[in-house]
Amino acid sequence: MHPLHVRGRGLPDGEEVRWWIRDGLLSAEPLAHADTVFDGGWVIPGLVDAHCHVGLGPHGATTFDEAVGQAETERAAGALLLRDAGSPVDTRSLDDRDDLPRIIRAGRHLARPKRYMPGLPIDIEDESQLPAYVAEQARWGDGWVKLVGDWIDRGVGDLAPLWSDAVLVEAIAAAHANGARVTAHVFGEDALPGLINAGIDCIEHGTGITDDTIELMLAHGTALVPTLINIDNFPGIADAAGKYPTYATHMRDLYASSKRRVAAAHDAGVPIYAGTDAGGMVAHGRIGDEIDALKGIGMSPTAALGAASWDARAWLGRPALEHGASADLLCFAADPREVGVGNPDLVILRGRVWG
Repeated sequence: MHPLHVRGRGLPDGEEVRWWIRDGLLSAEPLAHADTVFDGGWVIPGLVDAHCHVGLGPHGATTFDEAVGQAETERAAGALLLRDAGSPVDTRSLDDRDDLPRIIRAGRHLARPKRYMPGLPIDIEDESQLPAYVAEQARWGDGWVKLVGDWIDRGVGDLAPLWSDAVLVEAIAAAHANGARVTAHVFGEDALPGLINAGIDCIEHGTGITDDTIELMLAHGTALVPTLINIDNFPGIADAAGKYPTYATHMRDLYASSKRRVAAAHDAGVPIYAGTDAGGMVAHGRIGDEIDALKGIGMSPTAALGAASWDARAWLGRPALEHGASADLLCFAADPREVGVGNPDLVILRGRVWG
């Protein structure tokens, strides 16, 4: 098979780029007898969905074939690197397939009994065991561990933290000692200070961030993946929570203030990355919608696209477009910052052309 060749304008700088592809890898050096598969337009690194769930569907765990279908949907949308933020299905065998996006796994969610969606997390009765479970998931996963930071506490009828501040310090230290970073699902306000002060690396959703917690995030270098298109489900969640009016009101208030709060974090300089929360209430393949939502909170088109491409790859420790890297890239006839990323003209994954 002949090598491949693409030429276009790269981002974020807009300068001309030329890449050759052989054996699934990028080459900055010309390769003889290469077939030019794209010439003109724009060439960017494959997109990243930094918060999704392969193996999780609207009704819980999927079949393995359904998980494959989810990954294929992401590939068609140009999302070629996925950070799976917790799944009840072991999808590691997908790594053996060169036709599917790469997945960075956080293992299973870690929660307290009856404090998250049934059947999804590992339920920990005694919170003193959390550091041991975190260490186990750190060794199982691909460099991330996922905590449930808050959820409805039916005893108080509202969102409440799951863990004490002291055990979070031990748990996050255990993850770091095992070479993993930690992220947490957090909707409300109260769980954030303890998590951030304990050294957590990322917050998912973060609808309860305040000026004070933004300052803490800046001081600790904490990232935010706001999953804005999933936050659009908050009113429906509130409507279904008739038994818990305080919780329902809280969820509506968080929804109403979410864009302003995420915009404040962006304006302050908190690192923000694009994630859809696909797999539960959000369909797979919607990374383009999340990029548009990030523009809606004040990110420039270049920054919003970077949050789902080259910047997200750097944050996750994966290469973008560089000599010797995997040939995972997208080609667009028109500037994707202007027309969106919904219909790439060419998807190249591991050197194989898909569109």
